[in-house]
Amino acid sequence: MREKQDGVLISIIVAAYNIEEYLPRCLESLLTQSYGNIEIIVVDDGSRDNTGLICDQYAQKDKRVKVIHQKNQGLSGARNSGLLKAEGDFIGYVDGDDWVERDMYRDMLKACQDSHAQMAVCAYRKTGPKAEGESFSGKTHVLTRKEALEIYICDNREYHIYNSVWSKLFCREAVKDLKFPVGRKSEDIIYTTRAFLNIDTCVFLDTPYYNYLTDREDSIMNQGLGERRFKDEIPFWKEQLIYLENAGEVELAHKAAYQFYRRMLFYYVDFRDRKMKAAGRQLVRLLRKEKKEINWIYRKDFVKTGDKVRMGMALTWPFAYYQTVKFYEKYVIPLRHK
Repeated sequence: MREKQDGVLISIIVAAYNIEEYLPRCLESLLTQSYGNIEIIVVDDGSRDNTGLICDQYAQKDKRVKVIHQKNQGLSGARNSGLLKAEGDFIGYVDGDDWVERDMYRDMLKACQDSHAQMAVCAYRKTGPKAEGESFSGKTHVLTRKEALEIYICDNREYHIYNSVWSKLFCREAVKDLKFPVGRKSEDIIYTTRAFLNIDTCVFLDTPYYNYLTDREDSIMNQGLGERRFKDEIPFWKEQLIYLENAGEVELAHKAAYQFYRRMLFYYVDFRDRKMKAAGRQLVRLLRKEKKEINWIYRKDFVKTGDKVRMGMALTWPFAYYQTVKFYEKYVIPLRHK
């Protein structure tokens, strides 16, 4: 297997912006990979601390490290720049404040080759003060494009297939024409959806090879939550429906719409928890404006009865819906775990 792998180059694109504290751990985890035929493209996206200097120091130590210094373009712009420079047969992405396990790229590449898959997805482990423990089976599952899309869209927790590009290894052909939308956040939603539509087979490894740092106060994910959801996430989820329909995946588009409206109810509760009342009201207005579409989707056979009740309450008495959810979380869920 070693000879089969050695001729395959993997390009790993690392976006780095003001992360001098975390970047060395990330790069060390990549340079010590058990699969050595890699190029590490680090994009210093206009950092104002010592991130750029650290990038250059690692490039001097190991010729596999290539550095791009550019004016700040955001995460999307950094990844796009890295992809333009990438020469690999497979493409991976790592955020510079995270790190990976030693066998991540060896095992993901092997899984792709063994199953003739164009994409590998691995589980990941959350790290940080508020991270919760999870269990993993260690098993590998080969999936058709449709199976992978349905798991991804319907948020099947058994498989841990989420939006994030950093938990994936893409065959170059699947992503060579894709770009991340510059100037927007939550860009992985569309990129991952389009990549899935470009493949025939996906392999999922239920092993946490990727370590995701949660709760960093200055991270992109913690900035401007309300704006990000209304400006970026919600339009991206809607754009996903269009891509699915245009690809002929009409039933999956309907299921994606169902998941979208379920997610909106989660957003509403989260806004209320964070005392973001104006954002909560804005979300209710959005749902009520789309009541006709919601009613049409919620008549589908795959919609759960409980979700129909919850949506009906949220549309009619949103604060009562919120109180019901909090009561359920406080009293009912603990009883079930006794």
